[in-house]
Amino acid sequence: MERYQITANASILGIIGNLFLLVIKGVAGFITHSQAMIGDALNSAGDIISSMMTFIGNRIASKTADDDHNLGHGKAEYIFSMFISMIMIFIAGKLFLSSILSLFMDVGFHYSPVLIVVSLITICIKFALYLYTNKMAIKANSLLLEANAKDHRNDCFLTLLTLISAIFSYFGLTFVDGVVGVFVSLWICFVGWILFRKSYDVLMDKGIDPALRKQIIEIIETYDEIKKINHFNSTPVGYKYQISVTIFVDGNLSTFESHEIANRLEKEISALDEVYLTIIHVNPLEIEKEED
Repeated sequence: MERYQITANASILGIIGNLFLLVIKGVAGFITHSQAMIGDALNSAGDIISSMMTFIGNRIASKTADDDHNLGHGKAEYIFSMFISMIMIFIAGKLFLSSILSLFMDVGFHYSPVLIVVSLITICIKFALYLYTNKMAIKANSLLLEANAKDHRNDCFLTLLTLISAIFSYFGLTFVDGVVGVFVSLWICFVGWILFRKSYDVLMDKGIDPALRKQIIEIIETYDEIKKINHFNSTPVGYKYQISVTIFVDGNLSTFESHEIANRLEKEISALDEVYLTIIHVNPLEIEKEED
């Protein structure tokens, strides 16, 4: 349960931080008509929704297995991660259109030192949120928190661009604001697509990565009694995997002996952090006994 509490705490902190940033960036953006700052504010609105979905998805994923959900509710984490990615892509599309229009139409953008102050405050807060959330993501091994941490980090770079556009506007180069708005929208869309792909892979039961598969195979190969393996399958269960494999042992072994081998192997593989459950099926392999 500690993992889910960590995620909940990080989500609440993200909501509070982004709510504050939404207000100050929204006010600064609408006063100055800065497309870059308005886009930054929209991004903060998306971050609030993302943090709320992280909190809800984490709450559902923390439920234990029941009769209807034998492997628990872990995939809720990835369903809500996919929702977050769709919101990011939608916001990116809206920002892209408004930024393109600002390049060809006079939207009344003008320089204000408020843009620089708000940008600096945003970078400081977002960088602090990134450091905290990234640390918690590693500790909890959470895709939701990893997505949130990357979002906080990306926001630092995006707001830096907003800061640059504000500095250029001081020298009368107001078109840079629209250019930055376009770049910000494309970046948000790219990050959203990456998150969508990662969530999609898990929901579509993508297998374990080659390194973990190799590690499990190496564990199996340490058992001299196992002569052959096949039907190696892995299924995502939340942030872990269910592993199933068929092993072949000497058919002359007793039922008890062969199943004892399987039991020991299941315990060893299940001890890995990435493994939720291990199922070993035992088949006999005909081996001729050596004559006396």
